[in-house]
Amino acid sequence: MIWDRLGVLTDEVSANIGEALDWTERNGLRHVELRTVDGCNIMDAAEETLERIRKEAERRGLYISAIASPVFKCALDASRPVAGGDTFGQQELSVDAHFEMLARAIRIAARLNTSRIRIFSFWREKDPGRALPEIVDLLKAAAALAKREQVTLLLENEPSCNGGCASEVGHIVRLVGSDALKALWDPGNEAYGGKSAFPEGYAEVKDMISHVHLKDAFTDAGGTGRCVPIGSGAVDYPKQIRALEDDGYQGLYTIETHYIPPGGTAMDGTDETLAGLRRLLF
Repeated sequence: MIWDRLGVLTDEVSANIGEALDWTERNGLRHVELRTVDGCNIMDAAEETLERIRKEAERRGLYISAIASPVFKCALDASRPVAGGDTFGQQELSVDAHFEMLARAIRIAARLNTSRIRIFSFWREKDPGRALPEIVDLLKAAAALAKREQVTLLLENEPSCNGGCASEVGHIVRLVGSDALKALWDPGNEAYGGKSAFPEGYAEVKDMISHVHLKDAFTDAGGTGRCVPIGSGAVDYPKQIRALEDDGYQGLYTIETHYIPPGGTAMDGTDETLAGLRRLLF
């Protein structure tokens, strides 16, 4: 069904790239997505490190599916109050610096033989609607650069950003109107933000999805989001994946667990998520 298109974010398995690649091969997955490697954000990796990662992946019969960059996890205007979130080791930088980071991400993607780069929609404003024209103009510029360089930007629904949910990401992608900017659909992020991932969220982006992240989550009685292994949260993954496949989605799926069991490790959490996914889909 999806097994020949399934991969994992390596740092959701281990900070050690060799351990993560071994786990991926051992479990029969096909590709890896890169965010941090050996404790370093992939955006800061040295050229020799990139070459080593590419060779180590290929030696195990794997390919690199995407660069999970933190591009545009930044404030549109440093003078305005905004939300914040995970940056995986990157400092807070200006919008101009993030465009430089995007150029770097494009070079890294070429070095690693991939054409997909995950991006975001800037830290969430108090009123994202008022900032929408600014967001769209900046993402149009980013998409124009991506189109020239023949890469695809994947805009993820991320609650800490202005494209915090599927409806917002779908609206932004439509307004940008470039085939170099597509949606990265993360049903777990939708559930983490207290929204219905399927069918409601999916309906907002299904015609523009080019990549899918797999995690599960729910919001507790106090409204706090919690990530859990697939099958333990609010996302109806059997129906969601069946809908993706029936609707003609031919892209990749990447496990992004975001769950470490008490007393366990990231690898343990990802083991549980992969096992949960297999139980639901077999």
